[in-house]
Amino acid sequence: MKDHRKERAEARKKAEKLVSQMTLLEKASQLKYDAAPVKRLGVPAYNYWNEALHGVARAGVATMFPQAIAMAAVFDDEEMKKVGDIIATEGRAKYNAYSAKEDRDIYKGLTFWSPNVNIFRDPRWGRGHETYGEDPYLTSRLGVKFVEGIQGDGPVMKAAACAKHYAVHSGPESLRHEFDAQASMKDMWETYLPAFEALVTEADVEAVMGAYNRTNGEPCCAHKYLMEDVLRGKWKFEGHYTSDCWAIRDFHEHHMVTSTPRQSAAMALNAGCDLNCGNTYLHMMGAYQDGLVTEEKITESAVRLLTTRYLLGLFDGSEYDKIPYSVVECKEHIDEALKMARKSCVLLKNDGVLPIDKTKVNTIGVIGPNADSRAALIGNYHGTSSEYITVLEGIREEAGDDVRILYSQGCDLYKDKVENLAWDQDRISEAVITAENSDVVILCVGLDETLEGEEGDTGNSDASGDKVDLHLPKVQEELIEKVTAVGKPTIVVLMAGSAIDLNYAQDNCNGILLAWYPGARGGRAIADLLFGKESPSGKLPITFYKDLEGMPEFTDYSMKNRTYRYMEKEALYPFGYGLTYSDTCVTEAEVVGEVSAESDIMLKATVKNNGTVDTDEVVQVYIKDLDSPLAVRNYSLCGFKRVSLKAGEEKSVEFTISNKAMNIVDEDGNRYIAGKHFRLFAGVSQPDTRSAELTGHKPAEVEIAL
Repeated sequence: MKDHRKERAEARKKAEKLVSQMTLLEKASQLKYDAAPVKRLGVPAYNYWNEALHGVARAGVATMFPQAIAMAAVFDDEEMKKVGDIIATEGRAKYNAYSAKEDRDIYKGLTFWSPNVNIFRDPRWGRGHETYGEDPYLTSRLGVKFVEGIQGDGPVMKAAACAKHYAVHSGPESLRHEFDAQASMKDMWETYLPAFEALVTEADVEAVMGAYNRTNGEPCCAHKYLMEDVLRGKWKFEGHYTSDCWAIRDFHEHHMVTSTPRQSAAMALNAGCDLNCGNTYLHMMGAYQDGLVTEEKITESAVRLLTTRYLLGLFDGSEYDKIPYSVVECKEHIDEALKMARKSCVLLKNDGVLPIDKTKVNTIGVIGPNADSRAALIGNYHGTSSEYITVLEGIREEAGDDVRILYSQGCDLYKDKVENLAWDQDRISEAVITAENSDVVILCVGLDETLEGEEGDTGNSDASGDKVDLHLPKVQEELIEKVTAVGKPTIVVLMAGSAIDLNYAQDNCNGILLAWYPGARGGRAIADLLFGKESPSGKLPITFYKDLEGMPEFTDYSMKNRTYRYMEKEALYPFGYGLTYSDTCVTEAEVVGEVSAESDIMLKATVKNNGTVDTDEVVQVYIKDLDSPLAVRNYSLCGFKRVSLKAGEEKSVEFTISNKAMNIVDEDGNRYIAGKHFRLFAGVSQPDTRSAELTGHKPAEVEIAL
């Protein structure tokens, strides 16, 4: 990472000078997400609220990448940096064009409230698909590169990224405004905080957003330990802190830690929350009159916020002012989004049915509520695309004129009928007829943002965007059973952002491709994989559990029996798992040089493609502390590399495993190396028995003694 301390010091000096000329009221007006103009000082209005989870969102046309969880499945941090850079480029292009027309509306600024680096600790959480999955190491590596891509490495920041939602936040959505997430210091420092730490200390992320909930009793937007002791103290964060939207109002309305909006505004500001998404800071002058806040505190937050705007070159201009509108959704950016979509799909099962050979089939049946759904392409927090290609359209385009495509919706996404006056499951006989008349069936099932997402954004009102269990809607489960019973070769294409119960499909269907929410033109990418133009190569960034038995309550934030690191039972599809159309494995691994308690670990692994198809593969390295009772129950990911292999090719892959990988975290949250003996596993999956059973390969193992 380039050291930007000099630029920050200069920007801060300019911000201090500017703010010193403002009245107290003008300073206070800078602390709202929709900052007021100060015309006499040449300060235009600015709206901090913008979203860029997987492309510039909510401000018209932009390149739409696959959802964040899908990009995590690519296991490629350099590719994430490229995505971040494209988003910042399009954000600049749009900002330049909008501000030239004096359009300074919401979603049109250069402060992006992305990425979401919360840990997807429980498969029921509706917003889990906004994250990079369940592993703190993977989340850290992808998040750091995404932020570096967004912010750029020039003297001027290309756009400002934001690490959210700090901290210990992953549902339930329905309770988030009054909920107190109780987490041990061990879980905090082992699981919930590492990604935030990496984004602050390695990527110099410009902003951090506080969560709605309380953590261990204190609201996250006024949390002494998290904000003062850790973020600005231990990690030396110098950017600005923003509240989640209307989170400060929750202090007096739901958390009941204050009695009035004035008290809430003061509590947040005094803890270091600079920016209010919401309207509670409209009470800041009243809080000042009541003696609850000082002018110094208001000044400091105004300075931090204007420092960000100076760093973005919004007052002095920059080379980015020349980025033209024509780059928005240009061919090069669309190609990158398609590339990410192809690489993100995870092949969960294949008995040989895939890839489909067009010369050997006359009729393909495409069935299911997500087959021709645009909503299933886009996830949430998305922009608008100038073109959408659904799975049905992608298959039709790829199949060409020689293969007949039959289509049936099969059922509604979750309602018991498609036509209001019809019998229940009014499309199911059509689906069965379609299957009977097809040589092969592609069954497109799953969810979309109306069923899993953020509280208030979804139609799934009974669970506020969270899932009650791991099952697909009943109408879809019945559809799968009825269509499979026809007996034709059946491929399930699952479009969802979280773990789904696929026990029946695993036992009864011939192939399963997890396509996530693949972006606007995702149907083309899926068709490319189904017909073998490219081999699937995505890996699961989350565990697909067999069921929820033995998992703690959703409201319990302990990590016991959660995620691959602490699981006590076998997964249906483990974290890190994903098949290709070839047969690859790591044949050997060795540690290069000496390893000490102070050194990193240099590891060399040999990966071989034993099959007949060219493919990408992700080599994964896991570490296990063999001595300390404080080590995670199983093992932890500590390295990954995506490798392209021609059929029959063998490659050597080198890893630098960070010294930190040998750390344990004790009950007080302290990190240190406690053990003397470690085992490293290098493979194309994690080293559990279920992965070995599904892939037919075990990772190579190396022992280390300090």
